Parts: sequence; C-alpha cells; structure tokens
Amino acid sequence: MTQAAQPMGPDSPFLAVVGMAGRYPGARDLGEFWDNLVKGAESVTRFPGDPSAPEYVPALGVLEDADEFDAAFFGYSPREALILDPQQRLFLTCAWEALEDAGYDARSCAGPVGVYAGSSQTGYLDTLTAHRDRLGPVSEWQLRLATGMDFLTSRAAHRLGLTGPAVTVQTACSTSLVAVHLAAQALLSGECDLALAGGASVNVPARLPEYSEGGVISPDGRCRAFDARARGTVAGNGVGIVVLKRLADALQDGDQIRAVLRGTAVNNDGMDKVGFTAPGVAGQAEVIRAAHLVADVEPDSIGYVEAHGTGTPLGDPIELAALTQAFRRGTDRRGFCRIGSVKTNIGHTDAAAGVAGFIKAVLAVQHGLIPPSLHYTSPNPEIPFADGPFVVNTELYRWRPDGPRRAGVSSFGIGGTNAHAILEEPPSRPRPPAAPASHLLVLSARTAPELDRAAARLAEHLQRQAAGAADPGRELADTAWTLQTGRRAFVHRRFAVAADHTEAIEALTGAGTPGHPPVGGGRPVAFVFPGQGGQHVGMGRELYENDPVFRAEVDACCAQLAPTLGLDLRAVLYPAGEQQPAAAEGLLRDMSVAQPAVFVVEYALARMWEQRGVRPAAVAGHSLGAFAAACVAGVFCLPDALRLVAERGRLLQSLPVGAMLAVPLAERDVTEFLGDGLELAAVNGPNQCVVSGPRGAVDAVFAQLAEDGVDARRLHIAAAGHSALVEPILDRFASLVAELDLKAPSIPWVGDTTGEWIRMDRVPGVEFWTAHMRQAVRFGDTLATLFAEPDRILLEVGPGLTLTTLARRHPARTEGHLALPSLPHPAGEQSALRASLAAAGQLWAAGVELDWPRLHEGHRPGRTPLPTYPFSPQRYSPLPTDKPEPTVTAQPSPTVPEPARDGDTETQLAQIFGQLLGLEHVAAQDDFFDLGGDSLIAVQLASAVRAAFGVHITVKQVFTAPAPRRLARVIDAARQPA
Repeated sequence: MTQAAQPMGPDSPFLAVVGMAGRYPGARDLGEFWDNLVKGAESVTRFPGDPSAPEYVPALGVLEDADEFDAAFFGYSPREALILDPQQRLFLTCAWEALEDAGYDARSCAGPVGVYAGSSQTGYLDTLTAHRDRLGPVSEWQLRLATGMDFLTSRAAHRLGLTGPAVTVQTACSTSLVAVHLAAQALLSGECDLALAGGASVNVPARLPEYSEGGVISPDGRCRAFDARARGTVAGNGVGIVVLKRLADALQDGDQIRAVLRGTAVNNDGMDKVGFTAPGVAGQAEVIRAAHLVADVEPDSIGYVEAHGTGTPLGDPIELAALTQAFRRGTDRRGFCRIGSVKTNIGHTDAAAGVAGFIKAVLAVQHGLIPPSLHYTSPNPEIPFADGPFVVNTELYRWRPDGPRRAGVSSFGIGGTNAHAILEEPPSRPRPPAAPASHLLVLSARTAPELDRAAARLAEHLQRQAAGAADPGRELADTAWTLQTGRRAFVHRRFAVAADHTEAIEALTGAGTPGHPPVGGGRPVAFVFPGQGGQHVGMGRELYENDPVFRAEVDACCAQLAPTLGLDLRAVLYPAGEQQPAAAEGLLRDMSVAQPAVFVVEYALARMWEQRGVRPAAVAGHSLGAFAAACVAGVFCLPDALRLVAERGRLLQSLPVGAMLAVPLAERDVTEFLGDGLELAAVNGPNQCVVSGPRGAVDAVFAQLAEDGVDARRLHIAAAGHSALVEPILDRFASLVAELDLKAPSIPWVGDTTGEWIRMDRVPGVEFWTAHMRQAVRFGDTLATLFAEPDRILLEVGPGLTLTTLARRHPARTEGHLALPSLPHPAGEQSALRASLAAAGQLWAAGVELDWPRLHEGHRPGRTPLPTYPFSPQRYSPLPTDKPEPTVTAQPSPTVPEPARDGDTETQLAQIFGQLLGLEHVAAQDDFFDLGGDSLIAVQLASAVRAAFGVHITVKQVFTAPAPRRLARVIDAARQPA
C-alpha cells in the first residue's frame, strides 16, 4: 500500500466505501467480476446475425439466471415474486448482500440507513401482459406496482427495514453515479448514517437492442472505447450497489474501508451542445473540475480515470476533450493518467453503468491494479492523446504511485446530466490490541440446508483467509465480530469456538458438528449457583485476564473483603509464581477463605452474563450458592452479602471437623445408613444424595458403601453442613443476619431447601436464613420446579459442572430444556474463556439474544468482508422453460380466484389462500401475511370470500384473523342466523 492519507478527524468531509455487491455478465458476484476484469475477459454474448444485415453482429451482456429469486427469504409469495420485475428482485438481493459485505444488518444499525438508486425501463410489464393467463388472480394495479421504476428504492427500504431516505433516481445512463452523489450528500448532511447507492438494468427475457447504421450500437458486437475502429457501444445487463458511510465514523467503528470517496459533483449540459441527446464538452469539463475542487485534489495526483467510454464516434472525443480541459486547469503534464472503460468488458448497463465503473475504480484503488481496457489497438484520430494527460490502459497495470492512489469516475446521461467522483485508496487500519486466545463464530440461516451451505462457504473463506493473513489472530477476531454483529440471526443456528483457522474450519465442517433445532425468541434463562465443593485455584483465571467486567467485579469484591479476611483473595484465586499455587490450594481448604472465594467468582460471573445481555428470568442456588442467588435477586446488597458469606465461612470453619459424602442412591436407601450423628444433607435428584456428619461416621459409611460396590464421593468441604453440627453457630449467624437491610426478591427465586418459589412480597429474614443453614438442601425439587417451564435454560453460574450434571440427569428435564456450565471442570483441559464462549454460543443457538459488543469489552475487533447469505433462488417467469418452475396455480379470473367448493370453511379458505398466493399447500394455522400476503392481496381475499361464502368481510378482519382457521370462525359466525 502506498502512503495513503492518514485517518481524518470527526469533521472530515470524506466518505468511505464500506461494502459492495453486484451481478454482471459472466460474474455472479464482485469477486468473479474483479477476476474477469483483471484477466481482461470480455463477458459479452454474441448471437446469430440477420442475413439481411450482414454488417451487424448482435451482442449483449447477459446475466445468467436473471429470472431467479429467493422469494421466501424476502417474504414474497410465489405469485407476487412472479410479477415483480426481475431487476427489482436482483436489486433487492444485492442490497442485502451489500449490507452484509459491509458487515451490517439493517435492523441492528444504530442510525437511519438510506437507499438511492435507479433502474431502466424494461419490457417486463409487456411480457406479463402477453402471458396474463399464466399469472393467476392479479390486477392491473398489482402489475404496475410490481414493475414500476418508481418503487425500486422504497420496495428495498420496506423489505430490508431501512428507515432513512429512499430516493429513486432517473438520469438515464448517469443514474447510478448520480445516486452515489445524492447518497454522499445525504450522509454529509446527516440525513442518514449509512447509505446504499447504485442501480439496476436487467431485461428478462434478454432483449437485443435495435440496430441502426450510424447509431449508438456497435455493428461488430464490441465496444472499442477510444479506438480508431470504435463504432458504438454494446448493451448489457447488470446490478451494482455500494454502501457508503462517513469516513470518520467508519474509522471509529472499525469498518473495512475499500476506498475513500473524497468528493462528487453533478451538473447538466444545459443548452451548450448540439442537441438533447448529444454530449457537451463544457458541462462535462465543469463537473470534473467541480469534483476535483470538492475532493481537494490536484489533477496530477489522479492516476486513473474510469471513463464513461461508450465507444461512440461522437462521445469518446468529446469526453476526452472535457477531461483534458478539466485536468489542464491544474497540470500541464502529459501521459501520466491512465483511462479505461468497463463497458468494453460487460457492455453498457444503462442506468447501472455509473456504479459499474465506480465499483471497478474502487477495486482498482483498493488492490493497486488497473485492469486493461479492451479492444484498443490504435487511438481515435479525433483524440489528441499525444498532447494530453491520458493514456489508454491496455494491460494489467501495477499501480504504485508516490502518493495515495486516486481515481476519477465519470458517468454521463442522455439529456446532459453529468456526474464525476474522486476515489482514494483506503487508509491503513490501525493495529488493535492483541486478540483473545479463542473466538466465537456464529452462523444462522432460514433453513437447515442453507445453514450447511453457509458453513461450507465460510470454511472455504477461512482457508483462503488463513493462507494470506499477515495477522491470523486478528483476522479470526474480525471474522467472529462480523458474524456476531453484521448478520441477521435466523432460526437455524450453529456456532464454533476456535483458537485458529484450522480449528474453526474443522468445527464448521466436521462430521460431528452439532446441529441446533430451530429456535424461538424469549426463552427464559435461570441462573443456578453451585455451593462449595467445586472451588479450585485459578477458577475463572482466563476470564479475569480477558473480560473487563469479570475482572472489575472480582477486584471490587476482593477489595471489600480484604479487611475482613486479612488477605487479598486474588492472591488465592490467581496466584503468581511457581510456589504460590500450593499455598493457595491450602488456603482454599479453609472454609473462611473458600466460601467467599466461591461467592466472588459466582457474583462476578453473574454480572458478566448480565452485561452480555443474559438477564435471568429466575435464580436458584445450592447451599452457599443461595447467597449469590439472593444477592443477584436484590435481597442483599453486595457489601452485606460479602460480609455475611465471609462470616458464614468463618463460623463453619470454627466447628469441629466434619465431612460430607455424595451418595448415588435414592433418598429411601440412604436413610438406612443414617445414625451416629449422620444426617441427610442434600437430595439433588432421584439417586443423588449427600450425607453429612462427624468425620468418623462419614468414613465408616464410605467404607461400607465401597464394600457394597456403591461409588460414593467425598466432597471438598471440611464441615458437616446442613446437619446438627452447625447448630452451635446458628445464634451468632442469626444475629448477623438481623443487622442487615434485607429486601424482598426482585427476580423470581426458587428456594433450595423447599424446592418452591420464594414469595416476592416478603423479605426472607433471620428465620429463613438460619433454617437454610440447618435444613437439608432439596435441589432435586428445585430443578423440578425450574423444569416446569417447558423451554427454560439453566445456566450454571459458578465453578465446575456440578449443577449442570444434576440438571442433565434430572427426570423432569425434556429435550426442550438446556443446562449449561459457565466454567470448565477443574480437571478438564478447556480454559475458562473457551467455556464461557461455548456457553454464549449455546445460549445464542438456543435463541437468547446477546449483547455482542459487551462480549468484546477491552479488545474491540473490526469488520471484515465475509461470504454473504446462501440464497435458495427459484425461477419465476411467465415464459416456458425446461427447468422446474415454482408452484403457481393458474386461475381463469385476473382478479378473483374461482371459489373453492370442496370441504369445510377452513379447507376452502386454505385453498383460496393458496390460489391468491400461488402456493400448492396452505395449512389451517398459516398466517396470510407470513406467506407473502399484503394489504393489496388482502382486498382480493375479501372479494374471494364474498364470492365463495356470500359473506362480507373487511380487510381489517383479514388482519385480525389472518389464518384459515381463525378466518373460518369469523365467516361461520357471520353465516349463523341472527
């Protein structure tokens, strides 16, 4: 990269090109488009000529599969998609892709998004009219609405949810570059914060232009811009859209900037030319000079001009004369600026021509390559190249100027509306802080097959990215960020946690890649807090090192506890040095240290999850974990909770040595072993109990169980919790609780000693907490209460997997429930960071909305171009084809379907729905509007109901009862005698 201009301030008048998309002859996307340009490929199709005009070779830039469209994705019924002009379908598709290329989902953009574009007049309305018998029940108004050029941008705004200005532009051939200018002005004036600009010109079926000798169409089927043999242009089809943003905002937001748009200008020739359709030198020269002034650049700093370049004998000399005149107002240099025309590659795409040249110039300044302009062998004698600043670029040129790469783009419309833009290579991206060790990649799609395709495409992209990445960690971090924040979340979801590209590729494409069922929104999450027993040195260390929220909460808690404990708890949790971990392990065996340590980690995790957007719909805790649950529910303030937990730990540590034993037996079987001070301390499930008591009694039972082949497990707790051994400390504990300012819970809370919801209109006071210390924990009942909600998610907020394991084994758990850990098992190899990312991925895959920026606090990555959505297009055309067509039921009436006569009201309505929407099958519960219906088709539905049932219904009733089953009730009620 050359020495590009450095990042500008917040008041910079420049804009950034942050995204692009397009369809051009021979190119289904801009990657293929650029490859074709670099290779010097001509993508024009030639057809058999007319023997009566042997001098004419019919040629056209044809778009492959231009009649295909993913109607379901954009919410169109098959019939509505059929009548929608293909250029509007493709524009809508490319608008979606351009936003995704920029790394944005329109629904999540903070500010308004505008759209500025225009299209060509096509013959699609005539085609529809000629095949009216294949369209089904559509009105003349619907046909005009579906094919009208006026509705190009407003239709895109409606379907994509864009709330900024939606302006349709029509200035003939310069339409799409004028659209870029208008979008730029809107951004600079603050009318929108992001803007799409471009154009579409697509004829379906492909239509060869009319040839007349001496006209604008080339007789030999080639556009020879600036060449001595130039005789005209070649028609082409295409769609192109760019996404613009204020440069200062793009730099601040970490956008991928493809080029800087320094300035644009638009004017008109007025009367200063020989005729209305002729170009004018003065007008073109003035608009180019105006763009130079707006961009604040000298002409001799511009190394390339993407010319209008139609290859007409009149147009090319006038354009070069105007360019020379404009450049000569700033430089006398000769032959320093290269020119070319994309029309030599793809033909003249009419209303979409300007943006095609703009996109080519963006790619040139971005990559430092100027593609060859084709079919140039000798200069047009009317153009004095030898004395001018310009030279036609006929070979691929590696562009390495002394200063920043700058390019001009011209587009001139019949009628005299001229546009010119100045582009500059993007500034270098600042180096971000070091990326975290692991990354969460998320993918979603409307259907399972599309999700598979999305995963495969992303894996292919990652392979290419890894091969060319100078900083693979940063690239993967940017990829994760873009997937999280720049893609709409659909119901079929997949995620991967990866440390590098290889792991990400394997996770996305491996045979064992987990699939997740379609999700619905609003699934309730319960935070469940484990008790003591899972504590270990280093619990949450990677989160402490990488997550600012977790670290801040741990630091705050440890600072408050230091005077009480007489030590900095962080030295126990995260010791430094080789000798320190052993000492810290010893301290964690002391309950006066272990209990506050567990609480601190749990509380910090809870606040971290809340910052990530996971708000608990309920809380529950197991023994010690109940204090974290109560604190999160607002029963304790944090200082009081810390004080109480620290004192609880000190009191328990002061008791005679006791022990606790996990026994995998049912409660009735465990009671046989009780006695000699041994009590039932917890019932965690049907075959999951804990006994507690003097160490000798526990050791005896442990030995007996081992002899009987029962695999009991000692807990890492030095006291006999929830047994008679704690009674000597209850009074002291009660007096401490009495000193605290307790509140009623503000979040639903399930008690762990009763398994019931704790009343939210009462304060759990001294009696509650002393009983809690003494009574047995019945967490199995707690889980049963939580699992009564059919789609509840349980998130274990604490060290280890104890509660996650109990929940997954619980008989009340169904396939609709989910139990997740926040941290790994201490014996596992997974880091705390990876475990929390995996939990975040599973929560998202289950339908929980996350606050993605909070997940990246402290190391915000940037956006990067990624594969766009893998659409599933079908052909929608009234013309016959050998390809299978989407289901569209033809009906004899152009406005109202033939009344359905078979079955009950519900069945007949389903048939009518299908006839109106072009669907083969409609279920009784299907929503008319979800299937692609709108207010206009609702009018037809009301008429069809009247014809079929003799009942008058209003459009408002269709909106309130949009399914066949619900509407049938309305109709049947109206048919009942009064």
